[in-house]
Formats: sequence, C-alpha cells, structure tokens
Amino acid sequence: MGVKERQEREREAVARAILDAARDLFVAEGYQNVSIRKIADRIEYSPAAIYSYFSSKDDIFFALAEEGFHLLFSSGPQDTSGPADGLEGIRGAFWHLYRFSRTHPEYFALMFVDRSVPRISQNWERFAFVGAMKEHLAGLIQKAIDAGHLPRGTEPHAVFRILTAAVVGAAVMQICNRLAPGEDPDALARDTLEAALQGLRSGSPITFHPGSCTGTSSSQ
Repeated sequence: MGVKERQEREREAVARAILDAARDLFVAEGYQNVSIRKIADRIEYSPAAIYSYFSSKDDIFFALAEEGFHLLFSSGPQDTSGPADGLEGIRGAFWHLYRFSRTHPEYFALMFVDRSVPRISQNWERFAFVGAMKEHLAGLIQKAIDAGHLPRGTEPHAVFRILTAAVVGAAVMQICNRLAPGEDPDALARDTLEAALQGLRSGSPITFHPGSCTGTSSSQ
C-alpha cells in the first residue's frame, strides 16, 4: 500500500470515528447539548483536529443524516408494485420506515425525533435524493388513487403525511419507552398503519392540507 492510500485510509478512519462518536453523543445527550469539544474528547482528539474534517457541528449532523437516509432507502423493499389489495406497495414502503426505527434507532432518533437538529432544507441540494424518494412514494399513492384503491380526489401528499405520522408515532413511542411492559410495539405500528390505510380507503374525510415544504423529517 502506497503512502497516499495509507493516508486516505487513516483519514477515512478518523472521519468515521468522529461520526460514530457524534452520533452516540447526539442521541444520548441531545444535539444542542453536544459541542465539538465534547466530540473531540470522546475520541481523544483536539477540537482543531475535528475542524480539519468537518467545518462545524451542523456539518457533522448533515453527514450523519445523509448516511441515515441512504441507509433507509437502500434497505427498502425493491418491489413496491405488488397488487394484493392495491395498496401493498404503499403498505410495504411505510412499514419499512417503521422497521428502520428498529434496526437503526440511533439514526431514526436523529432524523425524526430530536427537534434541535438543523433542518435539512438548509442544505437541500445535498438532500435532493430525499425529495426524489418522497415524490416516488407520492407517485405510488397517485397510482393507487387512479386505480380506484383510494377515493378519487385524494391528495397523495396528504396521504404521505398521514401514513408517515402513523408509523413515526408508533416508532417514537417505542424509542422513547412510552409503552407499558408487555405491550408489543411492532403490533402497535402494524395496527396503526392498517387503521390509517383502511380509513383512507373508506373515504374518511381528510382535513389535513400538506404545505409546500420539501423535506420529510423533523429536521427538514
């Protein structure tokens, strides 16, 4: 291995250590309570050394959020077109969002729970792929509307928000330990998602009107 390759690997390893330490601290103590010095102390580096890898604490968060969204999307269901009741692809996509909270709770907490993190709309060019995935899901919902599986005239972005709220709500209750002993968080998430889908199918009035914001998470 050449000197340049070795240096690149060492730099990648340090950057990884910074991100891992920051992620753990952000989740454990809250984003607003963590400083660059605290991250540096965790990996036994100087704050100045951290700044040679990331320009700010916000920059560290954006790197973690980008990782998290890539993890979410890359591990999602590959086939979202299953017919079943006409909603199988939609059901699978939103169930996957809940499962992400179980397999990667630390990323989920940063992306959807901590209200003090920067909004990804501040760096939207970097997160354009998030908007593209949201539009893909909205298109899937529109196909279900066009096929008659959801009432005509239903706003697909409103459905997106409603189903997101259903699974994120159940996920947050599990992550924040708001369930009683013996209560099954997976069953709660499954039932909540199904109840929302059945309500939408039945034509239950939708009073929510989505705004024009581009993000999908609490950090949007």
